[in-house]
Amino acid sequence: MQVSASVRDNFIHLVKGIFPNLTIEDPLYNVIALSSILVVSAVIYIIARLLVRPQIARWVYKSNNLWDNALQEHGFFRRLMHLFPALFIYLTTPVLISDEAVMHGMVIKSAQLYMLYSGLLALYAMLSTVEDVYNASALAKRAPITGFIQVTKLTFAIITILLSISLIVDRSPLILVSGLTAIAAVLLLIFRDTILGFVAGIQIAANRMFNTGDWISMPKYEVDGEILEIGLTNVKVQNWDKTISTLPTYSLTTEAVKNWRGMQESGGRRIKRAIYIDVHSIKLCDNNMLERFSKVRYINEYIDKKKNELRAYHRDYSIDESDLLNNRRLTNIGTFRAYLEAYLRKHPDINQELTLMVRQLPPNELGLPLEIYCFSAQKEWVKYEKVQADIFDHVMAMLDLFDLRAYQRDGHLSLLGSLDSGAYKRSAESDSTHLPESHSSANNAQASEEKRES
Repeated sequence: MQVSASVRDNFIHLVKGIFPNLTIEDPLYNVIALSSILVVSAVIYIIARLLVRPQIARWVYKSNNLWDNALQEHGFFRRLMHLFPALFIYLTTPVLISDEAVMHGMVIKSAQLYMLYSGLLALYAMLSTVEDVYNASALAKRAPITGFIQVTKLTFAIITILLSISLIVDRSPLILVSGLTAIAAVLLLIFRDTILGFVAGIQIAANRMFNTGDWISMPKYEVDGEILEIGLTNVKVQNWDKTISTLPTYSLTTEAVKNWRGMQESGGRRIKRAIYIDVHSIKLCDNNMLERFSKVRYINEYIDKKKNELRAYHRDYSIDESDLLNNRRLTNIGTFRAYLEAYLRKHPDINQELTLMVRQLPPNELGLPLEIYCFSAQKEWVKYEKVQADIFDHVMAMLDLFDLRAYQRDGHLSLLGSLDSGAYKRSAESDSTHLPESHSSANNAQASEEKRES
């Protein structure tokens, strides 16, 4: 109090030195006092900005900590500088300006609001710093906190607005909060997406459903890409065509979403593709075919094993191998399936610890589907597609070696047409060579008669 009185007396003495007839009750005095306060506060802000901030920045960049760099980048110290002039105005106004003056209350409230919103902005910078430091850690891959940070910012913003209103109307914030219950329905309607997003954010974080960087697919919204950000109300996804899709946060918990994180964290990416075999090319293997197949890499042991099994079966059941009706023989499709499985077992880019099989699906009008089901050890998109393409290049090229054909609608029809045409020609030639003698003589006689007339 003594310091305040001394400051006030010195200021009055200084003012009377310029305006001798000026009194404290004079409105001009209040104007001079307020102008002096504002000028000094502006000088304090300029000094803090030009001298204090650069020094703080040098200290920050010299340190090895990351959090203080993040504070500097988010403007925490810059926003903190505004508290010094606001605090000066708040402290000096009651000293230099009388309580009975009209502008006293206005200046005090303005200074309080200035400090309140400056502190809110500084707090926002701190929360953004916490988010950046957390996102740089390994924990960010398990549970994102962007939604919680936004909820915290929203909460402090609501508290700041309530305190501001209470300062302006000179009422307790509790009275304002109690009055909000009357418009709760309107608030629920206004903040519907915010509330749903907050609840969804808790579910996502608690159950570790999604993280930034996850590859998700949502056919309903034509979304297929990586999550860039999970916010309070919106989720940003960068699709593979580099477009950005924005979704409501609650849609991740209410809609069907495919998360590819399991594939990325597993040992391989699934290959599941079938080729259609022309059923007309499937046949039993004769000795020449088996001899040729036994020279194919990977299945020579398989051929020998199957030959021994068939010999044992024929011997046990007393079946002559020349008996085409009762004996057992290998098929080219079964041998080809065994070859493909052996080929995949030796492939360096196929994960051998996961499911691997070559299976037949139910035949349909397109032929017999022969499906390859395995997992590529290469999970990155471009490498995965290259491995898959190399495998099916080899599969298609090996079909002819096993006397098989892949079904192709136009090619199949043209093949059948050529076969039917050849069969017709052969039938016509056969019919002409087996005509009855009388019919042939009649034709010869008719030809001779036409020749004489000509």
